[in-house]
Amino acid sequence: MQINWTTRHALGLIATAPVLASIVGSIFNIWYNVTQVQPLLSAEQRDLFKDSIVYYNVLGYPVLIAIWIGSVFSIRKTLRAIIYGGEVDPESLAKSRVRTINLPWHVGALVAVGWIVCIPALLIGLQQSAEPIDQRVLFHLPTSIIIAALINVTLAFFIVELITGRILFPILFADASPSKTPGAVSLHLGRRNLLNAIAACVCPILSIILLAFVEADRIDNLNWFMVYVGLIGIAIGLFCSWMVSTHVIVPIRELTSAAHEVGQGNLDTRLKLQRADEFGPLIDEFNRMIEDMRAKRELRQRFGLHVGRRTAEIILAQDAGLSGNEQTVTVMFCDIRNFTARCAVTPANEIVPLLNRFLTMMVDVVENQHHGNVNKFLGDGFMALFGIGEQQANRNHVADAVNAGLEMIARLKEMNAELTDSDIPTLGIGVGIHTGTAIVGSMGSDDRLEYTAIGDTVNLASRVEGLTKSVGEPLLMTAAAAECIADSFDIQPLEPQSVKGQPVPVEICTVR
Repeated sequence: MQINWTTRHALGLIATAPVLASIVGSIFNIWYNVTQVQPLLSAEQRDLFKDSIVYYNVLGYPVLIAIWIGSVFSIRKTLRAIIYGGEVDPESLAKSRVRTINLPWHVGALVAVGWIVCIPALLIGLQQSAEPIDQRVLFHLPTSIIIAALINVTLAFFIVELITGRILFPILFADASPSKTPGAVSLHLGRRNLLNAIAACVCPILSIILLAFVEADRIDNLNWFMVYVGLIGIAIGLFCSWMVSTHVIVPIRELTSAAHEVGQGNLDTRLKLQRADEFGPLIDEFNRMIEDMRAKRELRQRFGLHVGRRTAEIILAQDAGLSGNEQTVTVMFCDIRNFTARCAVTPANEIVPLLNRFLTMMVDVVENQHHGNVNKFLGDGFMALFGIGEQQANRNHVADAVNAGLEMIARLKEMNAELTDSDIPTLGIGVGIHTGTAIVGSMGSDDRLEYTAIGDTVNLASRVEGLTKSVGEPLLMTAAAAECIADSFDIQPLEPQSVKGQPVPVEICTVR
């Protein structure tokens, strides 16, 4: 964890944060008392009033300050353990998290108690005078204190909440969600706006309304008082609005930016904001959504590695379950010559890398270069389908298959040229191609499915590949396939061949 000046003095900053709010509330109260309350008091009552204020500040506020500092520094041990890598007690950590979220409420309650208790304390002090108290004092004095208290409580709450969220949340909630902390209470956005309205609008306007109860002979002071109240209202309104808007705008901006990143395909993004209010569950759900999308992407990628990228896309686009339909497709079978005998005399640590290299190269040719799909691996060979899927239906998939076969043979020659300098024998392949109708879809059992093609077209393509050994040509195709590409390739008809499962000899061709 990065330890900077703010981190080291986090608790001190939070402990002194309410000072600004207290100064603003006190200035308002002092101005109100000087301009509206003290003119209603006799000389003796003014002295008693001043003495009561001094005694209350000396005896009462230190107690409240001590309680507040104790509340803040109660999490010091846990905080230092986290910052400096010490052992953290889970129970203490849980209590510190609750205390941190509830700190704004603690300061608000203490400030409210300090101001409200001030009302009877000052009135009791005035009661010590032998002269009767003007009844208007009983109205203006509590009113001025209550208005100052509302301003002070609101500002103190917002300031402490802002600082704790910026400094303490990243430390205490690095691996937890503040919104899911049992026993913690956060101020909802609706109530936050209400509190902001009370401090920024209600209190200043109420102060001006009170001028209706002031005598006209003090109009000069009242005019200045109105100016002061107006300026204070503007300042408090701007400050509270800034804090509330910051509280709302920051997560919205982060969510918008993260959503844009996800829309661009970047699933590695993550919101690091820690919030205890309504934004907390929203942020948690957003991060969980991204994690789910990331897991599905990984699953899709792994799924694609096993069944082929295009096959995976087709499967995911269809309804799950057993299904199949008749399509016109081109089927290719490819096999390495004499690979079984080679395996008997070659160590596995040489055969496996060689086979993987061969299959990687062939899959690239079929799928990435010629729009086919390697449907299944057959030991030292594979079966590929061309023309499956809506995007490939309108292509000349026979031409794609033949071009793929020719490039496979050419790429294998390049690979063999590299093997001439090693002890590994060169490779040869046979490629058989046939086009026709086949049943294509997900087949198998209720518990295990395979996306493949079945039918006479598949069987005949496999038999044609087997003929490459006896005919001596690396690439053979049926006459049905040759008819589809006669205008684009130099087709060379060969002697018809008898194959298992076919009632008559099969007409075959090759390409020069």
